[in-house]
Amino acid sequence: MPEFTDKTVLMDSEGIRRALTRISHEIVEKNKGVENIVLVGIRTRGVPIAERLASIIEKIEGKKPPVGVLDITLYRDDLSTLGYQPIVRPTELPVDITGKTVVLVDDVLYTGRTIRAAMDAVIDNGRPKTIQLAVLIDRGHRELPIRADFVGKNVPTSSKEVISVQLEATDATENVMLREIKE
Repeated sequence: MPEFTDKTVLMDSEGIRRALTRISHEIVEKNKGVENIVLVGIRTRGVPIAERLASIIEKIEGKKPPVGVLDITLYRDDLSTLGYQPIVRPTELPVDITGKTVVLVDDVLYTGRTIRAAMDAVIDNGRPKTIQLAVLIDRGHRELPIRADFVGKNVPTSSKEVISVQLEATDATENVMLREIKE
């Protein structure tokens, strides 16, 4: 496991709150409300972000969109290269997604491979009308032609840098850090 050096705090808890509030407004505006929207968080940190977006949207629109949980473990294209037994947790979709607008939610968009796996998992559970993507951080370096519809912050990074998202719900603290891999 590589070691890291903290370089800078990109977002504190207030910055994260503001970004999620803006993303929530953008989701409502793009979809002209929330009538057929389902937010689907990608485990692990996409789930609490999706739940927070749903709560903010409820304050804006007076109606909370359903929130699902997606486990993409078995859809990963590097599954055969992992040297450990992966832990597969259930995918939980509270409504039938067929004909709905599914907004996939994740913390960091990097190569696009996680999102490709998530789209495969979503389609195995129904045929949505559309799939949109909301991410807290887009750090670039795409390997697949995937683009987020809603982005909290674009952070150009080098291949020697890592984005570390910590959320109160999963980490007991809240910030986004830019870290560098120690040589």
